[in-house]
Amino acid sequence: PSRCEPAVPCLLLQMARTQKNKATAHHLGLLKARLAKLRRELITPKGGGGGGPGEGFDVAKTGDARIGFVGFPSVGKSTLLSNLAGVYSEVAAYEFTTLTTVPGVIRYKGAKIQLLDLPGIIEGAKDGKGRGRQVIAVARTCNLILIVLDVLKPLGHKKIIENELEGFGIRLNSKPPNIGFKKKDKGGINLTATCPQSELDTETVKSILAEYKIHNADVTLRSDATADDLIDVVEGNRVYIPCIYVLNKIDQISIEELDIIYKVPHCVPISAHHRWNFDDLLEKIWDYLKLVRIYTKPKGQLPDYTSPVVLPYCKTTVEDFCMKIHKNLIKDFKYALVWGSSVKHNPQKVGKDHTLEDEDVIQIVKK
Repeated sequence: PSRCEPAVPCLLLQMARTQKNKATAHHLGLLKARLAKLRRELITPKGGGGGGPGEGFDVAKTGDARIGFVGFPSVGKSTLLSNLAGVYSEVAAYEFTTLTTVPGVIRYKGAKIQLLDLPGIIEGAKDGKGRGRQVIAVARTCNLILIVLDVLKPLGHKKIIENELEGFGIRLNSKPPNIGFKKKDKGGINLTATCPQSELDTETVKSILAEYKIHNADVTLRSDATADDLIDVVEGNRVYIPCIYVLNKIDQISIEELDIIYKVPHCVPISAHHRWNFDDLLEKIWDYLKLVRIYTKPKGQLPDYTSPVVLPYCKTTVEDFCMKIHKNLIKDFKYALVWGSSVKHNPQKVGKDHTLEDEDVIQIVKK
């Protein structure tokens, strides 16, 4: 990627110099698209020799959800992992103690949650500084990211880490843009907007798509979208991950400062060393993961409340439940009996398309 590296600062400089108004929106959109393309080339270098992709931090995914700890060196990620999961991750008073990913597992409300202590990242990680690329590549596979910050210097660090993750295609605490995009073989660019647009017009959309060599497509804007939103949809490799900011080392600040911190959204103040406020952190993690617990009931027996089957919130149909247990279960599936908040009367006979809710009880009846 050496060719792209000098190009990125040049583009950023050009964008900073350009005045922002209606006349230049078209030009800025073009520059943003060019920048996104170069960044993608930086992230996924073109295969050269036959040397393989190099060493990553690949850790096998276990449990029902995966949480990554991201942060600068020496903010207490390893201490937090050790005290939460009882896993020994090397802790020392110098920076960059953790050099590879250290996994740990906690059980919470019946779910098995994998915690990953990632090596500290530094500014410029998205451009390959330190071992930033590998760290952020693992962060992309997580269901939740905990950005661990030092409470004495939180805001500067928060901004830098967000920038690094954004540059790598990770969008924190946001939903995918409401834009329909469909390539075609002919017919040019058709732009439909279902609400007034403040930034995108036909010219800007055409110039952004032309940068990707797309000249025939249907684009539907269902919300007031920006050029960045359109680029995210065209690139198609963005991941949308919930994120909690964990402010560590609160034993070093006053009560008044703590009151202010508690008002910040997505924030949990803790002390990893003293194990303060862990229950609040775990509760918030549970809220953000949005896991759904389903209890099983064998025929003629009481439900098993000790080990629920845990599903992600976007995949909670009876079919998803069967697939989680074993793919052959759906072949022999006749109907299911469900008790709980997802049904009108208990038990209710349901098919495989029925959506289950948290703490439902299910009994599968086979053919």
